[in-house]
Amino acid sequence: MRRSLLAFFALALAAWAANVKLYLKDGTFQLVREYQVQTDRVRFYSIERSSWEEIPLTMVDLDKTTSEAKQRQQQLESDAKVLTEEDHAARELEKEVMRIPQDAGTYWLEDGKAKSLKLAESTIHTNKGRSILKAISPVPLITGKATLELDGQHSLAIFTNPEPEFYIQLSETQRFGIIKLTTKGQVRIVENLTYIPVTKDVVEEREIIPIFQKELTTDGLYKIWPREPMPEGEYAVVEFTDGKVNIRVWDFAIKPAK
Repeated sequence: MRRSLLAFFALALAAWAANVKLYLKDGTFQLVREYQVQTDRVRFYSIERSSWEEIPLTMVDLDKTTSEAKQRQQQLESDAKVLTEEDHAARELEKEVMRIPQDAGTYWLEDGKAKSLKLAESTIHTNKGRSILKAISPVPLITGKATLELDGQHSLAIFTNPEPEFYIQLSETQRFGIIKLTTKGQVRIVENLTYIPVTKDVVEEREIIPIFQKELTTDGLYKIWPREPMPEGEYAVVEFTDGKVNIRVWDFAIKPAK
């Protein structure tokens, strides 16, 4: 569809450029396909009458005619450049999208090939113990405070670039982003949870990293990257719905090369 539109506009530009206004000194003009100055006369092909005609050179405002024709040519070249750049961008975007699997998950490109981050297993830690978080399960009945955690002090997925670019294919229409994890003992805390017994609401607190995002397809594929370089530490790409505790976590670490 995109290429069809580009082709249409290219043809429209070509047709527009093919017509020239042959200005006359009385202020009017003839719309012509082309014209030729022949000594004391101007011969032109009339668009309106589809025929060759001639008029005295003294009736024609050549300066205005050639000046506008030059401006039109410059505009044509500028528009053609824009179309070429847009077509190139569209082709590059298509190539980029084709590299990313359609399965829900988080990916990055390395040497032009897609690699996936492993979906982490999260646990909810309350004063009564730990339980594995399952996105399809209802909100657990916790009291007071709790934490959502990942086992281990460090992620196995390490990036030396402090501005990594990720692709996230959403499993459903939800919020997403990058968050900072806090290491505490042998676990990394994804978010703090506060359960409100009366309303049965759950307040989720997480450290969100400001990001740029670009929608690549209409079925939930996005490209995301941090607005600023991220300091060394533990992070995660997340997909979530606030208040539902159904967060999906893909953890990674930033560790600059030495």
